[in-house]
Amino acid sequence: MCGITGLFDIRGQRLPERERLHRMNESQHHRGPDEGDLHIEPGVGFGHRRLSVIDIATGQQPIFNDDRSVALVFNGEVYNYLELMDELRGHGYVFRTKSDSEAIVRAWEHWGEDCVHHLRGMFAFMIHDRRRDCLFMARDRLGVKPLHYALTEDGWLLFGSELKSLMAHGGLRQQIDPRAVEAYFALGYVPDPWTIYRHAQKLASGHRLLVKRGQPLGEPQRYWDVKFTLDARIGEEAAAEELRRRLSESVKLRLKAEVPLGAFLSGGVDSSAVVAAMAQLDEQPVNTCSIGFDDPKFNETEFAQQVADRYRTNHRVEVVNSDDFGLVDLLAHLYDEPYADSSAIPTYRVCELARKHVTVALSGDGGDESFGGYRRYKMHMMEERMRGAFPLALRRGVFGPLARLYPKADWAPRVFRAKTTFQAIARNSVDAYFNTMGLVRDPLRQQLFSNGFKRELQGWHASEVFHHHARRAETDDPLALIQYLDIHTYLPGDINTKVDRASMAHSLEVREPLMDHQLVEWLATLPSSLKLRGQEGKYLFKKALEPMLPHDVLYRPKMGFAVPLARWLRGPLREQTRQALQQGALAQTGWFNAATIARLLDQHERGAMDHAQPLWTLLMFDAFLRNAGLSTASARAAA
Repeated sequence: MCGITGLFDIRGQRLPERERLHRMNESQHHRGPDEGDLHIEPGVGFGHRRLSVIDIATGQQPIFNDDRSVALVFNGEVYNYLELMDELRGHGYVFRTKSDSEAIVRAWEHWGEDCVHHLRGMFAFMIHDRRRDCLFMARDRLGVKPLHYALTEDGWLLFGSELKSLMAHGGLRQQIDPRAVEAYFALGYVPDPWTIYRHAQKLASGHRLLVKRGQPLGEPQRYWDVKFTLDARIGEEAAAEELRRRLSESVKLRLKAEVPLGAFLSGGVDSSAVVAAMAQLDEQPVNTCSIGFDDPKFNETEFAQQVADRYRTNHRVEVVNSDDFGLVDLLAHLYDEPYADSSAIPTYRVCELARKHVTVALSGDGGDESFGGYRRYKMHMMEERMRGAFPLALRRGVFGPLARLYPKADWAPRVFRAKTTFQAIARNSVDAYFNTMGLVRDPLRQQLFSNGFKRELQGWHASEVFHHHARRAETDDPLALIQYLDIHTYLPGDINTKVDRASMAHSLEVREPLMDHQLVEWLATLPSSLKLRGQEGKYLFKKALEPMLPHDVLYRPKMGFAVPLARWLRGPLREQTRQALQQGALAQTGWFNAATIARLLDQHERGAMDHAQPLWTLLMFDAFLRNAGLSTASARAAA
């Protein structure tokens, strides 16, 4: 696990400046504190920070082929590297190391761009091939590992694991993209392939890009996509048995390490399943860790303890104060762009705890998307049945006005929030799900932005992100469609971003057995009735796990990794929030409607309405502006 960075001259053979490259590399020191190195030759420079996990003795990077005409920097793990090495030896290749990095170099030599099809794991890498005079970059299928890139005005292509490495170069303008701001306030993150800056991009999950010197920078190519065929002919019992086998195989692949290894154990179904599979594969007790909260409404540690007791793990628990909100500015630094998922705070803490005892931790991330576990899936399917009963024109004419007239009731359980339900029924399926996922929903988002900022958007709406992916989904199944949307938006943009930055801040490698692409592909062939049955999400997964986990862990209500935002913003964060939103960097941009912000603050503080999520989203945007050092003048110029 590492941090990678570098630059490539797309115009000629200029020699990179060592000081710039060093600065870019050291900005990511936290991602790889064990070792660091630079490689510079005419036209290209690579930087690498290493967290040593596999082949500690000889796995240094950049890594080269025999005549040093091919150079690689790589972040992640290729779990099938031993099998890949055996295959390539059959083609005459000789290996000097036991590193998965060298396996990628040889795969490039043998298969070229198609090397990505042979890699199983999480990865982001760059290859420079001097003979072909090209640069090649690729990102893993589910977007577990990040990769950012940008083209400067003078023809240097910059790349890095984190956006901060690009900004450390000094030649990239911090010009904010209004569409990214609109998407952030809608979703709570900036979705692929955008970044918050106009001139920088993320390489989207499952994409690759070949850059040839002397030619214009082309568009990335998608090399993988999940197909929800739902056509597997398999009985429930056989599917459960096959699922247990595939879970065990995926976990086993991720147990290769030369450093201490453990797992997160939240007490939820997904992390408990991973720990159970680990315990059955290893005679030694599994190292597990949990974060608890002093507020019982947010505390799941009793369920984690049940799993720890059953499998006799080396379990460690730390209790976090429910007023643990002091990470606001640190989060802005870690994420480099606005990011509003407040569960980043406990995620940071559990990574902090894990790193005290292990260097690698397995997680249960990705299970909800593939197994059908989110509570919102059940609500969407209920709304979908209502949408199917009436034509769209009638729904818009009847339920649209009802949604506008009905009072907002955030305090009530979701099933009683008729305003939200009416809004959903009045929309088509994609727009309805976009509304469900919204942090700052229409029409509040439109009220929040100033007229000047809305002119900059030129009518662009963040729902286009979902429509773009929906056009590729190739499924009419309503559950499969929203699973597909989550796999391409929420999973890489929110979940994987959160875990990558929080773990790498502590130099901790996190591995993701439930995001194994072969497991995800197989699950996409199963009918939706095996994922969501009635009100039971993760139906098949839970059935398959019944021999492995306690009933209370499998069938208790889903809690989530939440923090008490509403109380914070009425209490200890009240003055800080008001100061930031009315007098801070955000207030000085001119992008926001001051009257709307004042109304949100007043209604929330009085307890008349719950505006915790919009206010937190605004607060984290202000923190981003301050961390980025954007002055009032530069921020306005950016928009």
